[in-house]
Amino acid sequence: MKNYRNILFYIIVIGGFLSLIYWIIQTGESLEATKIGVAAQVQDQNYFEIFKKSIHHNITHPLAILLLQILTIIVAARTLGILFNKIGQPTVIGEVAAGILLGPSLLGMWFPEYIAFLFPKTSLPNLQFLSQIGLILFMFVIGMELDLKVLRSKAHDAIVISHASIIVPYSLGVGLAYFMYQEFAPANINFISFGLFMGIAMSITAFPVLARIIQERGMTKTKVGTVALTCAAADDITAWCILAAVIALVKVGSLVSALYTVVLAVVFVLAMLKLVQPFIVKLGQTYSNRETLSLTIVAFIFGVLILSAYIAEVIGIHALFGAFLAGVIMPPQFNFRRILMEKIEYVSLGLLLPLFFAFSGLRTQMGLLNDGHLWGICFLIIIIAIVGKFVGSMLAAKFVGQSWRDSIAIGALMNTRGLVELVVLNIGYDLGVLSPEVFAMMVIMALVTTFMTGPVLDLLQKYSKNDTVEKSFKPKFKILLSFGNTQSGKQLVKLAHIFSGNYNSSTAITALHVTPSADINKFDADRYEKENLKLIKSEAQKHSLEINMLYQASNDVREEILNTAHKGTYDLLLVSSNQSVFYGTLVENVMGALNPGKIINTIAGKEPETTEVIVDENVKGFIAESKIPVAYFIDKGFTEPASILIPIASAKDLALLDYAKRIVKSNSSSVILLDCAGVINAKSEVKDEIVEMENALSNVKFFNLKDIDQGRIKEANLWMVNFESWTTIERDYPVLKDVHASVVLIKA
Repeated sequence: MKNYRNILFYIIVIGGFLSLIYWIIQTGESLEATKIGVAAQVQDQNYFEIFKKSIHHNITHPLAILLLQILTIIVAARTLGILFNKIGQPTVIGEVAAGILLGPSLLGMWFPEYIAFLFPKTSLPNLQFLSQIGLILFMFVIGMELDLKVLRSKAHDAIVISHASIIVPYSLGVGLAYFMYQEFAPANINFISFGLFMGIAMSITAFPVLARIIQERGMTKTKVGTVALTCAAADDITAWCILAAVIALVKVGSLVSALYTVVLAVVFVLAMLKLVQPFIVKLGQTYSNRETLSLTIVAFIFGVLILSAYIAEVIGIHALFGAFLAGVIMPPQFNFRRILMEKIEYVSLGLLLPLFFAFSGLRTQMGLLNDGHLWGICFLIIIIAIVGKFVGSMLAAKFVGQSWRDSIAIGALMNTRGLVELVVLNIGYDLGVLSPEVFAMMVIMALVTTFMTGPVLDLLQKYSKNDTVEKSFKPKFKILLSFGNTQSGKQLVKLAHIFSGNYNSSTAITALHVTPSADINKFDADRYEKENLKLIKSEAQKHSLEINMLYQASNDVREEILNTAHKGTYDLLLVSSNQSVFYGTLVENVMGALNPGKIINTIAGKEPETTEVIVDENVKGFIAESKIPVAYFIDKGFTEPASILIPIASAKDLALLDYAKRIVKSNSSSVILLDCAGVINAKSEVKDEIVEMENALSNVKFFNLKDIDQGRIKEANLWMVNFESWTTIERDYPVLKDVHASVVLIKA
């Protein structure tokens, strides 16, 4: 009855007020008499033409243009970022390439009307201001990612390598400017400004890109990775201080006048470190978790960031330096920085920073390099940049005691310029120091030097005899287990213990956890590693297993698992059904969303109950691509194996006997060898070996299929089956069809 009353009330109220509005409009039309000229004009027009003009006005409105620009840029940046990541390059290279693609160098050359519509000159200031906000947030994040404790602990070697990697390319850059000044420097720029800016552009290292490369390659805990990160941190601080001084000099035009700006800059830095930082540190001690870090505190932090950037801009050393310094003075508490970065990083990196790439791409006019002479100068810039940064860093690393291999790796990493180089180049372009031709050449140099880092590290890894920690010892049996969550990881550790067969001292086990995103920040990466690997190591200790822990961050989990397995020369790869090998990819998301059983169970609020063993095509493809044996674990409440059933249905299944021999050495497990098709009985030497095992060990039982009872089958809580035979076993042996036990499908 109440529902009917509500419906009636709704009809009366809505209908009544609509009628009132209609009456007012009809009555108001009589007022048009005083506006008859306007009314006649409207009546004489074609209403469809009016509609078309309205749509055209809406499409070309500055806000509509800006929104379309943002959408286009984000799609292009993420698409090319993913594609470049697939070929082993940092995502940022693809994003920079997307900016160039959208600019006059490529699409603009072939589709000039596209540039005229999507990026009209009147819209560029809006795009530039938004990109500057993104850069300010980005530099703030870079400042927070610097670990000053690590810098202090390894200050000696880091400062030697870092400063050598700055002064050598800086000197070469100034020398190159001497030969380029007459032809390429803008008319109103003096040599000292041009020379010093070319020097800083040659000597920069992209700390965030370098950190991502080290993280993606699992080098964070290695000696090379630690040294390179520390050097890059020292490089970042030094280079930004030099850049601030150069900017001051360029703006005021003379060395003497620049000293006033430098003095103000020093006062500003000291005030931030001595006055502001102590207060911020106390703030971090009080508000270091999600519960206490309120909107008011976050707003205050943003206020410090914006004020720091504003003061730096007013002084004349650029707002980005102020943002960087604001990040450096943030509280050292791990949680405070991580939570704060979570609130701004994705907006900065995912939304605003691609606008900067696009804006840089719109400025990069490769069409200006229209003759061999200009391309020769571009090639010379690239060579000098590589010699200065790569060779300078390499020789400095060798001088302080690094091996040649590690020195080359450090040189390659320090040669990574990436995004930070674009920031510096855009500052130079805005100040009028760099001409469009030089800007285009330097952008190409930044792309080439960053692109070459991956191949150089790959070559070092390929030809190194002691590339990984695992290769320092040569056990008889090496197992790699890859897990997606802690629970599945614990189960795989139990399974690895079974496969070790109590030969723990001669079995090497490596646990791999891959975070399905290469874009995570340093603090999240550290947290994920500690949370996952600590619990897995604890489980390994329960079984007296020595376990090596690996942590990777990758946009392609499947490829990362296979690459690690193949490079490590493992004897067995263990993966769990609880972790899809497509975890984090579009395939998993789409297939998961379209799974009818999953949808029904989700609506009903219950877990699926099935005794079938289902292996989808994605998993089959993953197993087929593996060049080493794979054990695919389907967990159905596995605890400890009271009884393990190994059915033998074809000659291929005899390969499982090698695993059975290892398992039976474990006193906690009994093994049932089940001859389903008389394969074992047909091979007398195999049968004799099994009988010998059965007589020597009480935990081995051999049965023919016709002789085994259902009780024996049901008491087995773990089945070990040849992957290729599973379909045959389900089809041809009904007694084995419904499996309530956990299953290990092995591709031998």
